[in-house]
Amino acid sequence: MKKNIIIFGGLLLLFLSPTNSTADTTPYGYPIKDPYAATVVGTPPKYQANLPKNIRLKTMKLDVFKNRTIPDIFWYDEKFEYSLAYQKKKAPLIFIIAGTGASYQSSKMLILQKAFFKAGFHVVSISSPTYENFIITASNTHVPGNIADDAKDLYHLMELIRNQIKHFIKISEFYLTGYSLGGFQAAFVTRLDEKKGSFNFNKVLMINPPVSMYNSVEILDKMLINNIPKGPDGLNDLYEELLHKFIKFYKHTNHVYLDRNFLYSAYKEIRPDNSNLAALVGVSFRFSSTNMIFTSDVMSNAGFIVPKNTVLSPYDSLTDYFKVTLQVSFMDYFDKLLYPYLKSKNPDCTKQEVIDLMSLKSIENYLIATKKISLVTNADDLILLPGDISYLSEVFGDRAKIYPWGGHCGNIGYKSNIEYMINYFQIKDNRHGE
Repeated sequence: MKKNIIIFGGLLLLFLSPTNSTADTTPYGYPIKDPYAATVVGTPPKYQANLPKNIRLKTMKLDVFKNRTIPDIFWYDEKFEYSLAYQKKKAPLIFIIAGTGASYQSSKMLILQKAFFKAGFHVVSISSPTYENFIITASNTHVPGNIADDAKDLYHLMELIRNQIKHFIKISEFYLTGYSLGGFQAAFVTRLDEKKGSFNFNKVLMINPPVSMYNSVEILDKMLINNIPKGPDGLNDLYEELLHKFIKFYKHTNHVYLDRNFLYSAYKEIRPDNSNLAALVGVSFRFSSTNMIFTSDVMSNAGFIVPKNTVLSPYDSLTDYFKVTLQVSFMDYFDKLLYPYLKSKNPDCTKQEVIDLMSLKSIENYLIATKKISLVTNADDLILLPGDISYLSEVFGDRAKIYPWGGHCGNIGYKSNIEYMINYFQIKDNRHGE
């Protein structure tokens, strides 16, 4: 099934690769106005920022909890991994936090890493607290999703990283950013830093954050549930349907080569609808949450997927566990693992109280008062509910940069977006245009 997902995703990427005729002539030139297509395709090469292929980069390892016993099944994750892109001279350092289920070397992280390195920053790239390596080696609870715990874990990790790298790079000041869930977490980490003062972040930029974690993951869960009746198992049917249309179109055209002209013609003819694209987004999120849920369950011995006290060896088959976990939504994880864990720590907490704390509204007064945190997002971001854009505009005021389209992080590599983000950190006035 994974192979078909990759092929299917590749077909969509090809179908939706814009040609010159799709370029937008309005002041904002990101070419894909459909939010689902933008989310799936990202930024086509023609419109990407000019970034270096090679940079000065170290992959680093850190022993966060020295006495922690790692289960044999996770033998390959004994230490926390992150990357450091470094300048030869004294420079500001920027931490980047990855989005849901993403590692420090995911595609969006590499875009941001290279962009900020080119602009003269030291860059530390950190995997999401929902990524397996983080859950195993750097999470204090092994149960990601509670923003207070995740922010503490991230902050502790940043302190350890600074101590590890301070001997061979010179740092002038600290900055912080993150995309999607990482952008959301950046706000809470900054608020924690106001109390602890280890970094005194000069500026912070939230990129495409959710307003409510709970609402956003519910949206992503529904993209799968509502668009593939059989759930993940139904992806093969969707793949076969699209492939059949592709072949049928090819047989009835005069095109000889599978070049951009053919692909654009095929896209205009086939027109993969938003339900197909939404399904692909939903499946991608489900795979990320599947890895998170299995890892969290094993590390916390919760008994949600794997029976309690089961000792898994590196040679045990995980196929059956994978099949079960693939059917588990994030809402299931919240109801049956995360909330029960939090309830065990605080018997008086209610489910609604936990949901409310998983929102920017829980720190609204701080976000209004602070001037060091800014926001960049898209008016058509798929993980936002109606009214969320208005809310963000009211809270951040002129510290919010809202692009008219781009889906969820689809335009993160677009040249104007990269230029804006770099300018934000480099100039003193937070208010500047595209």
